[in-house]
Amino acid sequence: MEAIQTKKSYVNFAKDRLDGQQITLVIKEGKQTIELLRKREKVSKIVSTILVYILITFLALLMIFPFYWMIITSLKNNVEIQALTQTFFPTVVMWSNYVYVFQVFDFSTYMMNTIVVAIFSTIGTLLTTIFAAFAFARLKFKGRDAIFSVFLMTMMIPGEMMVISNYITVSSFGWVSTNQTLTDAYLAMIIPFWVSVYYIYLLKETFRGVPNELYLAAKVDGKSDWSYLWRVMVPLAAPTLISITILKFMGTWNSYVWPNLVTQKTEYRLISNGLRGSSFTDPDSGDVSYGYQMAATVCVTVPLFLLFIFFRKYIMRGVGRAGIKG
Repeated sequence: MEAIQTKKSYVNFAKDRLDGQQITLVIKEGKQTIELLRKREKVSKIVSTILVYILITFLALLMIFPFYWMIITSLKNNVEIQALTQTFFPTVVMWSNYVYVFQVFDFSTYMMNTIVVAIFSTIGTLLTTIFAAFAFARLKFKGRDAIFSVFLMTMMIPGEMMVISNYITVSSFGWVSTNQTLTDAYLAMIIPFWVSVYYIYLLKETFRGVPNELYLAAKVDGKSDWSYLWRVMVPLAAPTLISITILKFMGTWNSYVWPNLVTQKTEYRLISNGLRGSSFTDPDSGDVSYGYQMAATVCVTVPLFLLFIFFRKYIMRGVGRAGIKG
């Protein structure tokens, strides 16, 4: 009996030991599998990150290349620019192009026109945008949602289709004629673009993100809608308004088709029209001095570039806040 019990004890001990070895083996295999999965995940993450950065770098170079080509072209002479074999860096750096461009290009006149049109166009757009956005976001009236839906539907209409109707309108006001004055030209370039549905939508969403309790509290304190708008809503929506101001100013600065269409004299046009004018064309041969033209383009582009660099956080913040409600 004792021998049998000893044998059973030995068998049980061997079984337990074997089970323990199997469990240890399974744990080791599990750890090895987890480590392998972690390594694979780490490698795949590194590879995906590298591919993403390669794609981003490629797209960045693709976007930067036109600006780089503009800069190097502004430093070349016409012979090198018109050569069949193009170089990625000027053989002879022509810094004199930037000196000469101020002699042949009337920067002061074009810049003055551009600044005046940009300032008044931006102010008018801000006013119409604030009033319309507040009405659609806070005031309750019949047909509010239907009217706003119609506004949104107009965004699907290409802007080029509105040129003819706008031109007929400003012509009927006498702003476009053979006897056009500088004031008429300013009015024709400014007023038709005081309303932007996109900016109204952007600001409306920002206004809707303001808690309604503030509006009710202002009403209890006896504040009018006018006072609530300028003392509460506008300060809270400052980032979005800054974004709208910058985007509108940049859009006016880059306007080309409409100012070229409604102005009768070259001295009434904007800076972008002047870059495509006859200032850089040789009257005898008809050849365009592309080096001077690109030098002027660089001088015109730099202010906008700096404007975006210094205020880019306000643009991103304003657009981002427009999508946040509550």
